[in-house]
Amino acid sequence: MEPFVVHQGIAAPLLRANIDTDAIIPSREMKLVSKVGLAGGLFAGWRYLDAAARTPDPAFVLNQAEFANASILLAGANFGCGSSREHAVWALREFGIRAIVAPSFGAIFQNNCIRNGILPVVLSEDEVALLARQAGPRPLTVDLQRQLVVVPGQQSFRFEIADAQREMLLEGLDPVALTLRLEAQISAFQNRDRVQRPWIYLAPAAPPEIAPASTP
Repeated sequence: MEPFVVHQGIAAPLLRANIDTDAIIPSREMKLVSKVGLAGGLFAGWRYLDAAARTPDPAFVLNQAEFANASILLAGANFGCGSSREHAVWALREFGIRAIVAPSFGAIFQNNCIRNGILPVVLSEDEVALLARQAGPRPLTVDLQRQLVVVPGQQSFRFEIADAQREMLLEGLDPVALTLRLEAQISAFQNRDRVQRPWIYLAPAAPPEIAPASTP
């Protein structure tokens, strides 16, 4: 997973509250079990006048020229609520979104973001609205190291994030990679436990017997 330390990018304002995962990627767009190939279905119900023909709706923010290359999303409260589908995060990530700034997030969606390299930033509604008013050609900087969202030449906003989540993003670790950092301790525990409680471990299977070759 790509580490997230400091990211600078165009921020697109989508200040609707309660945007659920079905709006982020409708179920009809989830035709794959892979993490790739989903970006085209991102916000399909809003992004296209005709989803089947992929006819862009010029009124939708991500179709507007100044936000065409947005990599930061400014959203309303409770972003990512609804179902737990991880496809919503996969679609955002493949589209190029690296950070989402909102007053609050759906809990499962927020955890899925962390595990897929997207930084969910919680700021107040007033702060998000202020960032949205300043969004456009001038990029924002999201600094996870210092835990700041910075408007170049103007002001910055501090955000909080749990230490474990911050570490995962800074080092580019998914849950498996995070666990494997403790591989030596895990192996040491298993070896001690095997001596102390041998009865709970299955004996290694005996190799199959090979019958002698028959003599013609």
